[in-house]
Formats: sequence, C-alpha cells, structure tokens
Amino acid sequence: MAGHSKLAITVAIVANSVVAVAKLGGAWFTGSGALLAEGIHSIADVGNQGLLAIGLAKSQKKPTRDHPFGFGREAFVWGLISAVGVFFLGCGVTVMHGVHSLQSSEHHVSNLSVAIAIMVFSLVVEGISWAIAMRGTLLEAKANEQGFFAYLRSTDNPFTIAILLEDSAAVVGVLIALGAVWLTQATHMPVWDAWGSIVIGVLLGAVALFLIWKNRSFLIGRSISSVDWQRINTILAQDPVIESVSEQKAEVTGAQSFTLSAELDFDGRVLAERYLQSQDAATLLSTLQSEDDLRLFLREYSEGLVTQLGVEINRIEAQIRKEVPKADTIALEPD
Repeated sequence: MAGHSKLAITVAIVANSVVAVAKLGGAWFTGSGALLAEGIHSIADVGNQGLLAIGLAKSQKKPTRDHPFGFGREAFVWGLISAVGVFFLGCGVTVMHGVHSLQSSEHHVSNLSVAIAIMVFSLVVEGISWAIAMRGTLLEAKANEQGFFAYLRSTDNPFTIAILLEDSAAVVGVLIALGAVWLTQATHMPVWDAWGSIVIGVLLGAVALFLIWKNRSFLIGRSISSVDWQRINTILAQDPVIESVSEQKAEVTGAQSFTLSAELDFDGRVLAERYLQSQDAATLLSTLQSEDDLRLFLREYSEGLVTQLGVEINRIEAQIRKEVPKADTIALEPD
C-alpha cells in the first residue's frame, strides 16, 4: 500500500509542477483571476505533496531507543502540516485575490482562448494524476475487502486520502475556472472570473478542513477500523484456548500500523490438556509414590502450564499478525 501512495505522490508532484507553470504563465498573459487562482492552487499542491512525501519517508523509519514504537505518526504530523498549507496558501490567497478582483474596477481579462486552452491542457494532465490516485485507492479498498466510500471513511492512510482529495479538487477547480472564463467570454463581464477564483478558494478550504480534522483524530489517538476489529475478534472468538475477552484496546500509530492490547480469560482445562499431551501419563503416574513426589509434580506441572500459556499467547499473536499485518505491536495478557 505504501507503494501506491509513493507513486500517487510522485505523479501528483510532477503533474502539478507542469500545470502550475502553464497556469501562472497564462494568468500573466491573460489577466484571468480564475487562472491565477488555479496557478496558486497548483503551487500549493506541489508544496503540500512534497510535505506528504517527507512524511511518507519519515514514517517508514525503523524504531529507535528513543522511539521504541517507531515513527508511524510522522505521517499524520506532515499530513496535518500539508492540510494547513492548503488552507492558508490555497484557500486564503485565492479567496483574497478573488475578493480584490471584485472590488477592483481595473480588472480586465484578455486572450481568453489562450486561458481556455491552458485549462484544457491542465485538465488532461491533472486528470491522469487523479486516475492514478483513484486506481491506487481502489486497489487498497479491494485489499481491505471494503467498498470505495467505506474505505475512504475508515482508512488510516493519510497519504491515500490527501492525494485523492487534492487531485479531485484540482480537477474540479480546473472545471470551475474553465466555466468562469467561458462565462466571462460569453457575457464580457470580468465578475465571473473573480467569482471563479473565490469558488475555487472555498473548495480548497473545504478539502483542507476535512484533512485537518482527519489528521487531528489520528494524532490524538483513534481506534482502528471496524474491518480490522472484526478480523481480530473472529480470531479470538474461534480460538479454543480463550474463554472470553474482558477488555481490548487498539490505537492507530501509523499509516500502516496499530497497537493492540487485550485481557483474555484463558480456559485452564484446554491449557492443561495441551500441556499433558507432551507428557507420558504412565511415567507420571509411576513417579507419584509419596507426598514429596506429588509436591514435585505439582511444581513442575505449574511451571509447565505457565510455559504453555506463553506458547499459546505467542501463537495467537502470530495469527493476528498474519491475518492483520498492521498489528505490529500486540500485548495479550491473562485476565
């Protein structure tokens, strides 16, 4: 899944860099506020996707002595910084420019056919980037056995949702700018161009606020998805050694990791039976000739049960990691 995110980020950076140059050059040539807004939008996207690339790289660092649980939350830190950048640079600057254009009597737009051609080109380039991000998201949803929208709501991968939303906003923003320029050309009223800039800014603000909320929930500690919970509960419920689960907690710690702790009521009879399967009953019986023999047997038996309990816990943890690879830190305790 990290591979899909890395590809989507790389393609998005390249695509937005190309169209940013085209949009800003076109805005300077035509005077179009909507095109300028889109240029600012693309610059913001390049910067924000660069931050996501940093976050992706940092989140994959190995645990250290100072950070024994790894650096998974780096993904959410840089995702939050990226979202704040979208809000202030993308939304704030774009809306301010649109409002200034509405208030200015000297706002003129020329060579609109050039502006339209640039936006059509941008739509194609950013559409390709969006298609790659969408494909990666669909593959991740399929791997998680979820529908597309269910996956977007529950995913703990900030890169997937950030790139997809930013690319979607880029495509919609180009369409808005294209409509604004067309209306300006059709009505000879530059006010449409200014309003296009404002609408694009509001769109970016909505995307940014959603991403800020999403990353904030991860940073303060969010439970894992219902799909992962269901897989874990199925494993615990079907294991014959476990009678019941008294308490369990799981918290997302990275784009592809979470910690799990649970207090389990183990079935002592099953534990004893599994321990005794490794013993020769006839030999054990023949050694019980006195009270001291019984005491010795009970001490060894108790030690054997504790060892068997450790074996069962290790087995259950290994099964959980196999079925739910994101569970990288597991702590199972007897209740």
